[in-house]
Parts: sequence; structure tokens; C-alpha cells
Amino acid sequence: MKILGIDPGIGRLGWGIVSHDKGVDSYIDSGCFETQANSDLPERLLKIHDFIQNLINLHTPDALAVESLFFEKNVKTAIDVAAARGVILLVGQQSGLAISQYTPLQVKSSLTGYGQAEKSQVEFMVGKILHLKEKIKPDDAADAVAIALTHAFRVR
Repeated sequence: MKILGIDPGIGRLGWGIVSHDKGVDSYIDSGCFETQANSDLPERLLKIHDFIQNLINLHTPDALAVESLFFEKNVKTAIDVAAARGVILLVGQQSGLAISQYTPLQVKSSLTGYGQAEKSQVEFMVGKILHLKEKIKPDDAADAVAIALTHAFRVR
């Protein structure tokens, strides 16, 4: 099974793809997609839509794992990220992917066994689980891979 993990954002969206086959998890690819801060929200959402659709077409994942929104102090940012999440979920649904959503607590617990783990601990476990020689960069991409791994652990 190929899993596309998404760390949603309006300005910067992390993505990561892992393979889960017979209990073995393997890293495939990851990165970040950015939109221009001075662009209108509808334009940014369309770019996110097109990027996610192209990513799905290129990698043909079986499942989509998306991080759930956590409380954001900046209400405008939270609303814009929620809009981006909606677009991501829509593209996944239109593409026929199995969709799951995970909270940051679930991701941290799944990878480290501790829901209050530091970001560095999660990144360490991602590298250890996937036998990576180098740390995944940037952080948004590493978070997306962690989200994809969380889904892999949940379907075992």
C-alpha cells in the first residue's frame, strides 16, 4: 500500500509518501509546496488542488493521511488552513483514495509512544523506522512522512 501523508498549510504544505508492504515501511518521496502570501485565497486553494491532484496522478497512492487541525491562535490562519484541508480532502475523495485524519497527538503517540513528544523525537523515529541516512527536510515534509507512517501503523 502506498500512503500519501499531508501536513496541511496555506502558505506551505508538507507532503510525504511511504510504502507499507507486508509490515515493512519504506520511504518513497517527500517535499513542500508553497503558495505566494500575497495571492488571493481562492487562487492559493486552486494551486493546492492542482498540486495534490498532480501528486496523486504521479505517485498513485492507495491512501491519503491528513493531519487534523489543532487550535490555532491566529483565527484567520486557522480558517485558511481549514480551507486548504477541505481542498485536500476533496481531491482525495474525488481520486477514490481511502482517507484518514490524525491529530498531532496521535502522530506523536504512534511514532514515539508519547503524545507530548518533541518534534526532534518524532523526526528521529521517522529516520529510524525508515532506515534513512539523512534527516528529511524541511520540517513540513518530515511531518507529512510521520503522518503517512501513522496511517501505516494503524492499518497493520
